[in-house]
Amino acid sequence: MKQEIERKFLVKGPYKESATSSSYIEQGYIAKSESLTLRIRTRDEQGFLTIKGRSENGISRSEWEYEIPVEQARELLTFSQGRISKRRYLVPVGKHTFEVDEFYFQNEGLTVAEVELNDINEPFPRPEWLGEEVTGDKRYYNSQLLRHPYSEWKE
Repeated sequence: MKQEIERKFLVKGPYKESATSSSYIEQGYIAKSESLTLRIRTRDEQGFLTIKGRSENGISRSEWEYEIPVEQARELLTFSQGRISKRRYLVPVGKHTFEVDEFYFQNEGLTVAEVELNDINEPFPRPEWLGEEVTGDKRYYNSQLLRHPYSEWKE
């Protein structure tokens, strides 16, 4: 079992010129309990099945991820209660790589950056384009964005 440790931020400025790659992602959730979430994702022409444990502190949680044939991932996505669509940019900053997600459709206008860490207290660089930290704010969880899209939020 892998322990995923990540911090999440809003994006407040330009970052694309520093990106080394991007990919189109569609994902959905086909099962959820108090302790686990089962996610299906396609990333370009790859498919993934991911099981995530509940986060106690908003920063770390258990994660199991398996690559599956993209055709199977697309088929499993038909069982989800909606989909999240986004473009992910990989932006290296120092020895870390930020994953910057630009959301589409009902979540258009939302851009968040995540950085994975090896330790909960690991220091990391904060580029100029990094905005407010939203780690642990459930509104920004992808599974929540399906139920309560960004376009429906009140200011």
